[in-house]
Amino acid sequence: MSLAVQFSEYGRTDVLRVVDVPPPTAGPGQVRLAVRAAGVNPIDWKILHGYMRQVMPLDLPGGLGSDVAGVVDQVGEGVSAFSVGDEVLGASLTPSYAQSALADPAALVAKPASVPWEVAGTLAGTGITAWEVLNKLKVAKGETLLVHAAAGGVGTFAVQLAVARGARVIGTASERNHGQLRSLGAEPVTYGQGLVERVRAIAPQGVDAVLDASGRGEILDSIELAGGPSRVLSLVAFDAAGTGIQIHMTEPGAGGPQALGDILALIEAGRLWVPIAGMYPLDEAAAALEVSRSGHLGGKLVLLPE
Repeated sequence: MSLAVQFSEYGRTDVLRVVDVPPPTAGPGQVRLAVRAAGVNPIDWKILHGYMRQVMPLDLPGGLGSDVAGVVDQVGEGVSAFSVGDEVLGASLTPSYAQSALADPAALVAKPASVPWEVAGTLAGTGITAWEVLNKLKVAKGETLLVHAAAGGVGTFAVQLAVARGARVIGTASERNHGQLRSLGAEPVTYGQGLVERVRAIAPQGVDAVLDASGRGEILDSIELAGGPSRVLSLVAFDAAGTGIQIHMTEPGAGGPQALGDILALIEAGRLWVPIAGMYPLDEAAAALEVSRSGHLGGKLVLLPE
């Protein structure tokens, strides 16, 4: 038996239970992982509360999490990419808030020895999303990118990936996070009323592209600053699709290996930093989700099942 975080009904974090379950068996084309770290993302508490039930229906009892890092302990028929004992990271097929999870080898990459488990377990969801949206926005060297919620999960990756491309990055965030943004290579501005004027004070010609990971209502300001909607992309403002901006939704594991390879290379070169705001055992998953829901993070949250 192994431990897993489950819920039998949608609700707040008080419906979560840590239960003993039979470990899953790796089927053809799958591997099983002994989970060492599982990233906590905002979509997890949204699923728990039932906000995603129309687009992501679950057979309850269900679990949470798809960001994972662990050790391969079982290999299914036809798998040649990994062997028992390999340390890997990426996206899981079964909930990663557990001691054991299944994964598609195509959604995994080898974990470098220099990357700690708590970092490895947080890269897939927000890291891949940031990598994908910079490609969709065609952010290039010498351009100026505006990132809303630049100190958040996706924002932290997007800032550093864009800087690595040679772009100038302006990031909106609360003042308490301005120091962190500067350390990542971004120029911070405070969000809210007067945003256009504050951005133009440091970028008089406006910006080339905008990534909205905030949903605070900056879409019209973003379109003005970018000179039109074509290079404005939101991860959250689904109701703004009629303005002509791009709306992006990332599938867990989509585009994973190339994105994760680029991210890991930057981490190992000391050019990308993943701040960890909190590490929790499985039986404190509820506390981690409450922190995630509060939005006052300053870094990534991760569960450490063992």
